[in-house]
Amino acid sequence: MGYHEDDQGSLEQLLESLIKMVGKANKNVDSLQVRVRQLESLIREQQIVVKESDPLEIYPHHHHHSTDKFPLHL
Repeated sequence: MGYHEDDQGSLEQLLESLIKMVGKANKNVDSLQVRVRQLESLIREQQIVVKESDPLEIYPHHHHHSTDKFPLHL
């Protein structure tokens, strides 16, 4: 069973399309990996800042009393 010229041209076009698709997919993966590294770096920086800060600063300075939410009526 032999290939006709039309079949060969179609196969070449298909192969070119597949190569382009794989190239675009690899580019997207590379871009995604860069973004993930950036996010990981930001998270590490924030963790360092939190560890270095005073633990009491993490909590709000004003406290809500339970009576504010549920007033007691006598």
